[in-house]
Amino acid sequence: MFGSLAPARRRLAVGCCAVVLVGLVVALVAVLAGRGTARQPVRAVPQDQPGPVLLVPGYGGSTSGLAVLAGRLRQLGRDAEVVSLPDKAEGDLAAQARALAAAAAGARLRTGAASVDVVGYSAGGVVARLWLSQDRDAAVRRVITLGSPQHGTELASLGALFAGQCPLACRQLDPGSDLLARLNAGSGSEVPRGVAFISLWTSRDEVVIPPESAVLAGALNIRIQSVCPASAVTHAGLPGDRLVAAMVAAELRASAPVPLAAGDCDRLNS
Repeated sequence: MFGSLAPARRRLAVGCCAVVLVGLVVALVAVLAGRGTARQPVRAVPQDQPGPVLLVPGYGGSTSGLAVLAGRLRQLGRDAEVVSLPDKAEGDLAAQARALAAAAAGARLRTGAASVDVVGYSAGGVVARLWLSQDRDAAVRRVITLGSPQHGTELASLGALFAGQCPLACRQLDPGSDLLARLNAGSGSEVPRGVAFISLWTSRDEVVIPPESAVLAGALNIRIQSVCPASAVTHAGLPGDRLVAAMVAAELRASAPVPLAAGDCDRLNS
């Protein structure tokens, strides 16, 4: 093809073709990486028909704080249950996502509801988003995340430096993990169409570092201190905090998600 060209021009032409080929390969990889991520639409469900609420524990699987939150939601008349995750919620996040899918199917069968609502605490919010990235038929109306390291946490990076101190779920929450790279690949919205996503997070988070890792493009992102500046709630306190519970309840209503602000603080704290 380049036989008629002078040697210098032949080398230039070959180099240009190589650059173009590399560009095509990079573009193809980007397209493939974007497939199956959370930005693919899931089946839309009626937004004015709340279903049972599934509360998803964070890393380590502790349910004590979420049990308090579930109790408060039940007092408001909601069907609420805390999901049990395999391997103490320290194993593969994809396996945890499958457990959440099974719990959602069971809750819908038990109640006859058309969809479920999900509240994911810490890594539980990543699990919820991972589930939706894998299941376009997931019947989910609304997802609320509490201090979820959607883009990883530097604590996981630190833990990965010590052999045996960072189980698989910990390594998957490293900001540079393959799982998060796939989940966050592409540009634009980071949440699926058809599901209302609300991310509640605290600037005093000592586990999700930086706290802004919880912010998702395309979601309704609410920093607790933007509503009540005096709130000192930390990561561990999120699921048991009365203000956070009031914010969760407000976002789980049959009406559209509410962009809460400082004017709502007194009402939510009452």
